[in-house]
Amino acid sequence: MKSAVASLALLGASLLLVGCGSTSAFHAANLTEVQLAGDNFEIVATDVTGTATAGYILGVSGGYGGGVSTFAVARVSGSGMLYGEAVADLWRNFEAEHGPVAGRNLALVNVRYDTDALNLIIYTQPTVHVRADVVEFAD
Repeated sequence: MKSAVASLALLGASLLLVGCGSTSAFHAANLTEVQLAGDNFEIVATDVTGTATAGYILGVSGGYGGGVSTFAVARVSGSGMLYGEAVADLWRNFEAEHGPVAGRNLALVNVRYDTDALNLIIYTQPTVHVRADVVEFAD
């Protein structure tokens, strides 16, 4: 009986000490500044969106400002790289409507991040939404 209780205690402690964690986006300090002061650009798309989601068991997620944080035992869906996936989805959505981006002088402007989190007792699902306008610079 004592060994069963000790095993359960060890399992419980292991679950508390092992898990997945994710804390928000990486906002680099060396961002490129886009100057839209001249007439050398054209707005080719407005309000283009991208979304990414991941699922975790036995955890909790929360959105704070433009970031989302997750602490859970294990990821069961998605890669966990929500911001990169959301931006990649944004470019896929842009290409579906406006053609390929390769060889074009495009930039994202007015970029906005929104987060959402579904928290159930045994499952949590953070979601990141990216919304931006796309400009194309003249050669």
